[in-house]
Amino acid sequence: MAVSPEAAVADAPAIPRRRVAAWAAWDWGSAAFNAVVTTFVFTRWLTSDAFAAPGLSGDALDRELARHSSWLGWGLTAAGVLVAVLAPALGRRADGTGHRRRALAWHTGLTVLACAAMALIVPDPDALTANLLAGIALLAVGTVTFELASVHYNALLSTVSTPATVGRVSGLGWGAGYLGGIVLLAVLLVGFVQPEVGWFGVTAEGGANIRAAVLASAVWFGVFAVPVLIAVPEPGVVAGAPRVGLIESYRRVAGDLRALWREAGGLRGTVGFLLASAVYRDGLTGVFTFGAVIASGTFGFSASGVLVFAVAANVVAGVATLACGRWDDVLGSRRIVLAALVGLVLTGIATFALADVGQSAFWVCGLLLCLFVGPAQSASRSLLLRVTPAGRESAMFGLYATTGRAASFLSPLAFSVAVGVSGSQRWGILGIVLVIAIGCGLLLAVRPRAAA
Repeated sequence: MAVSPEAAVADAPAIPRRRVAAWAAWDWGSAAFNAVVTTFVFTRWLTSDAFAAPGLSGDALDRELARHSSWLGWGLTAAGVLVAVLAPALGRRADGTGHRRRALAWHTGLTVLACAAMALIVPDPDALTANLLAGIALLAVGTVTFELASVHYNALLSTVSTPATVGRVSGLGWGAGYLGGIVLLAVLLVGFVQPEVGWFGVTAEGGANIRAAVLASAVWFGVFAVPVLIAVPEPGVVAGAPRVGLIESYRRVAGDLRALWREAGGLRGTVGFLLASAVYRDGLTGVFTFGAVIASGTFGFSASGVLVFAVAANVVAGVATLACGRWDDVLGSRRIVLAALVGLVLTGIATFALADVGQSAFWVCGLLLCLFVGPAQSASRSLLLRVTPAGRESAMFGLYATTGRAASFLSPLAFSVAVGVSGSQRWGILGIVLVIAIGCGLLLAVRPRAAA
């Protein structure tokens, strides 16, 4: 006998709160990579004058820093392509074996090791370029392993939620990530970055304070990744899900998309949404990935100034994300996403135009960008939930992850091309804006309907 969705929700067993908290702890800890490594500390340091040739100044220094920013973009582009190649196959294998938690442990551990190794990067005047490239290579490796870990972490959401609580639990994890970023950045600012002599006698000589902050972040992530590996059970093997190779996994993903396209009920609009969201979500990632690089290289922020801004940015993004939930229910998810994307495009153009004004312009425009990023992310997830037919949640979120990974090279590519062609880091802002604008245009062209 068929069971209605309402009955399924009512019969769903309650999930222990400690299991939910253990799952969200990974998101809290992941701020170490998202906020410290890829956004506000390590990438900013790599593209600062610490790795520029001694004696450079003026236009020559600007060109050198722009070139380094371009290298960073190409490194992240390569990482994005590799993630797009590996994520579907590894996700399929984890589903087929039922070892999502084991896969999460491996990829999280490799990310922690990559972060710890970044502490070995030193701006040695005799090997500046080699060390810079080594730092970019470690960042690329960490990006690949972190993104693959995120695939398995997101897949465990079904283990810590019911159909009635999936939105709240997902939001809890997202909020924990923002809050963890605020706490960790504040600790690193007080302990290592801002004082002349930080904890354990660490100073800024040779970038020791930055390296210590990255090492502390690796420990932070490692510690908070443990609870999910202990308290959250494996979902078990999916019946009839054989282990498949790389090529076969992509054939199956293509088959899923073809099946969605052929089905009625507005699912063609859902395919369009998956493609549009893949583009603009990568633009949102680019805002955070290159935000600190632009703050430092274009607007002249110091290391401590970047961290102070980072704390404020996380507060704004977190509050805006929580507040948008009510408007999401009133106005609809698609309208929230479109409004946020338009706001991001206009604010990004303003950031580019006001680059000569100085740091005050970045404070205003940067916080406005953060105001729109969080709602765009959270409303995109709720929009997918609204258009997903009952019983198809795992498949749809799998496609959501896969299409997102497939486009994860767009922002680094657009940033690097814009900087490389212009010779100025400032133009990289428009590269990221272009990606968001294209995604916004694609979303305007589709109207996914709510599932029956």
